[in-house]
Amino acid sequence: VNQVANPTLASSACDMVSTAYASTKESPPYIRSVCDAAEEGVKSVTEATASCVQPVLTTLELHVAAASEYPSKGMDKLGEELPLLQKPVEQIISDTKELVSSRVADAKDTVSS
Repeated sequence: VNQVANPTLASSACDMVSTAYASTKESPPYIRSVCDAAEEGVKSVTEATASCVQPVLTTLELHVAAASEYPSKGMDKLGEELPLLQKPVEQIISDTKELVSSRVADAKDTVSS
């Protein structure tokens, strides 16, 4: 899970969602109360799940560690083949805008010629 969240793309996307959530939560009071209630619900479910799953994870820890090796290698390979995952969302958006602008300018020049 940590390795999936580590690439710059995933991390910056999470940051953007977090920022959007925080600013939405600062909106009218009724939105804040809905967000607070949702957070409490998620917190309760997480705590209940953690207390139920922890004994199982303790028992299976060695097996989980061995099994996590394969996705880890897969994430390393994916990172090598898709360098886009190492870029922040803002840079991807900026690069995409530049590429589209360049292509539109090229098409415009071609049509003008």
